[in-house]
Amino acid sequence: MALFNLFPFSLTTPLLVSCLIVIFLIYFIAGSRSSPRSNYPPGPIPLPIIGNLHQLDLKQIYKSLVKLSENYGTVYSVRLGAEKVVVLAGYETVRNALINHADEFLGRPDIPIMNVLKEGSGVVWSNGEPWKQMRRFMLSTLRDFGMGKKPIEEKIIEEAGFLVDLIESYKDQPFDTDVITNFATANVICSIVFGERFDYKDKTFLSIGNMVHESFRLLGSPMVQVFNAYPFLRFLPGSHKEICKQFEMLKTCLKNIIKVKQQEMNENEIRSFIETYIVKQQEESGNPNTYFNEKNLLITTSDLFIAGMGTAATTIRWALYIMMKYPAIQGKVQEEIDRVIGSERCPRMEDRKHMPYTDAVIHEVQRFANIAPMGIPRATTVDTNFQGYFIPKGTYVIPLLASVLYDKTQWEKPEEFNPSHFLDAEGKFVKRDAFIPFSTGRRICPGETLAKVELFLFFVTLLQKFDLRPPPGVTDLDLTPVVGGILNPKPHKVCVVPHRHQ
Repeated sequence: MALFNLFPFSLTTPLLVSCLIVIFLIYFIAGSRSSPRSNYPPGPIPLPIIGNLHQLDLKQIYKSLVKLSENYGTVYSVRLGAEKVVVLAGYETVRNALINHADEFLGRPDIPIMNVLKEGSGVVWSNGEPWKQMRRFMLSTLRDFGMGKKPIEEKIIEEAGFLVDLIESYKDQPFDTDVITNFATANVICSIVFGERFDYKDKTFLSIGNMVHESFRLLGSPMVQVFNAYPFLRFLPGSHKEICKQFEMLKTCLKNIIKVKQQEMNENEIRSFIETYIVKQQEESGNPNTYFNEKNLLITTSDLFIAGMGTAATTIRWALYIMMKYPAIQGKVQEEIDRVIGSERCPRMEDRKHMPYTDAVIHEVQRFANIAPMGIPRATTVDTNFQGYFIPKGTYVIPLLASVLYDKTQWEKPEEFNPSHFLDAEGKFVKRDAFIPFSTGRRICPGETLAKVELFLFFVTLLQKFDLRPPPGVTDLDLTPVVGGILNPKPHKVCVVPHRHQ
């Protein structure tokens, strides 16, 4: 992809030339001040101004980075514009960094689009003491509201029932799973964050869902990548401005909900994450250095919402799509469901240990779908000597999860969808160390426990109730992903018929 094709044609030549001169000067000054040491990770030679952007497909950066690792090793460097980036590739290297050198790779880098959206607040993109306190509070509060326990399981089972009712309302007509899976997973997080679920037709609920969905789509766009490399080009039109607009709308919507909760809450009956935070905020009111402020409440709430909607819903969509692609695998899952659960009762998490094939299929969906191929970027917190290379403090680091989930040394057939990756010769489920779709180490996704329960209960409930088929006339289901903030299956529709239990 030509880099200049990303810029609008309305730019005049003098303006473009001026921009390039400024970029060159910044690049030259930055490069002259920070020449890398001799044992800095190797990589392709960067060009002035653009660095290595000419060697990367900005629509699928992760594939370009995997390819470069084949030439430069499992620890190498690239330049995204003037930004020096170290890439970690392959299971052994990524695990070594995030587990054995966890403190050195604990930070988040200075990424322009995230600075604008998150302002260093919340849990996902904060650093240091603010991150520690927000994460500790969030995890303890989520546990108090049942994450990983029976109460949250009951909420998910209830929501799965609403999802089944919605699907049945389509009456054998093809439908898109995109919106409805987002709504189902969003309602689970709503029950924790707000203390209530929403009707799928509720206007506020629809607005929040659409804003989160659109933000995910825009996050991986080429113009956002250009903005991250050259933040002073923010004046240009493009998706970097649209995502900011969407996020501001989301924050306004959440502010209104928080305001209502503040007015209505009863301290003797705390029913939500927001109310728990407000109580903590009141307790800390006399502390001038407290991190429990309005901004952290707003951004942490948005973190929960985005994590709760995006990743789990997308993985469920992939699971349903792949089951249509491979009806024989779908049939084997349903045979196990029929045998272990039957048709009368709802699935429970305790069923999972008796359903090794279904468990293997769910894990293989997560591995194969590879929805967060570059993970969430890290930054070194100190000067670090790692696997023979020197990485300075504050370096932007990409733990390339795609290179782990598709590592040829760890998976027998990494390019294929193969549930046998998680089964032994006797058909029993086996854990795999290289299975890290939620990342690993101290920055592992805090919603991992919730997502695992959602994936099992939603997936099993839907296959217990329905047979999934492509719409009439559709014979080729392409598994090539659509790239955004996360990898989605191609736009598609599903037909369902009631499953006949054996």
